[in-house]
Amino acid sequence: MLLHERYRKEAAPKLMKELGYKNIMQVPKIEKVVINMGIKEAHDDPKMLDGCMNDLAKITGQRPVMTRAKKSISDFSLTQGDPVGCKVTMRGVRAYAFLDKLFNVVYPSVRDFRGLSSDAFDGRGNYSMGLDEQLVFPEIHYDEIAKVQGMNIIIVTSAKTDREAYYLLKELKCPFKD
Repeated sequence: MLLHERYRKEAAPKLMKELGYKNIMQVPKIEKVVINMGIKEAHDDPKMLDGCMNDLAKITGQRPVMTRAKKSISDFSLTQGDPVGCKVTMRGVRAYAFLDKLFNVVYPSVRDFRGLSSDAFDGRGNYSMGLDEQLVFPEIHYDEIAKVQGMNIIIVTSAKTDREAYYLLKELKCPFKD
């Protein structure tokens, strides 16, 4: 069963009962998943940025957007408008499909993975996590990458509190360490 179907058929009714909601529209849901890769060498080596954008496109199935510096920082020899990374925002069924792959394929394949911290909520029901390398995704082959690159993954939910978001992600089988 896909994660989106599991949410509609199992998780939403259970959350409604557990959190005491009277209406199904009150139940929190995943609004979007944002994946961000900050690339230090992006303005020196444009091929590095292209390689990371291709990797992110393979991982998500969606074309990434190049992010640029908002202001100049002389200590980093960075001028306004220089490319600094790339990002993808997934919504709807694509977001649920990515989370399904992340929770059930990627994290179980990470060596010495003991679970995600439940302290990474931001106070408004959103969850942030990081991955050290893109090689943990099955779409990426070791021979094709130029440099190992990490990424930030932010799960934005419609939950009002961290407690509601935790219950939502727990029902979606997010591998929290308890």
